[in-house]
Amino acid sequence: MAFTVFVDGQEGTTGLRIHEVLAGRRDVELLKIDADKRKDAAERARLLNAADVAFLCLPDSAAREAVALVENPRTCLIDASTAHRTAPGWVFGLPELCAGQREALRRTQRIANPGCHASAFILLLRPLVDAGLVPAATPLSATSITGYSGGGKKMIEQYQAQPMEQALTSPRPYALSLAHKHLPEMMAHTGLGTPPIFLPVVASFYKGLAVTVPLHTQALGTTPEAVHAALAARYAGERFVRVMPLRDAATLEAGFLDVQACNDTNRADLFVFANATQALLVARLDNLGKGASGAAVQAMNVHLGLDEGLGL
Repeated sequence: MAFTVFVDGQEGTTGLRIHEVLAGRRDVELLKIDADKRKDAAERARLLNAADVAFLCLPDSAAREAVALVENPRTCLIDASTAHRTAPGWVFGLPELCAGQREALRRTQRIANPGCHASAFILLLRPLVDAGLVPAATPLSATSITGYSGGGKKMIEQYQAQPMEQALTSPRPYALSLAHKHLPEMMAHTGLGTPPIFLPVVASFYKGLAVTVPLHTQALGTTPEAVHAALAARYAGERFVRVMPLRDAATLEAGFLDVQACNDTNRADLFVFANATQALLVARLDNLGKGASGAAVQAMNVHLGLDEGLGL
């Protein structure tokens, strides 16, 4: 018997990609809303309550409204917005987060899909905080370079317009108010007690993302080898998280990190580049894959007890 799935907000970038991933699966029946009823609360409520799994690919306020429409206790909601990523009663949709996370995803009916920048940052830092290599009170900074698809339809249109505006041809730092919407989950799901100083940068390529976190390993009383070993131990056997060799020789030989090398996968690559006293931690992923739609489908697979990589 097929599982019924509804994507509320199927016309957005994340929703469209989820539809693409699920369209060819025989174990899934996609419920679709008529175009003229996309904002009809009664029709949305009918489909939400008819689904085994409903993805909320909506702005935060609309996602909260959608949750209020659900009365069927068997409907599992997977919210791709920021609305519930630190909310009580919601499980963070990152199966690799810690021991027991997959079991929590199986048991819950409320899953909050991680943000793209946050996924990369958390994959790097959570094992190090858990291991005591990075104390929770450590002040950190992080920089993320990302493709423009993460900005949604409006930003995609801006970058794909011809001719391209001159201002869009160079990388553009943003969130300069130091209040990026991913910061709460970056703290909550790493165990850090201080918000990192976070600088995201959007550039003129479609997708791909790399978050870099500098560490003064000597000042922290640790070594690059210990940091790398903690990451390797945490993600040993993980299908979608790959810890690259310490001071990855191929990247150093090339001289540049390819930010787009995980595109069209659900994979995250983790790197530790270092000298004797400092390290650069880097996490690379597809911001539309492991950073959004791929992560949501992975969480669905885990929740339903299916092969975690099905369709991915």
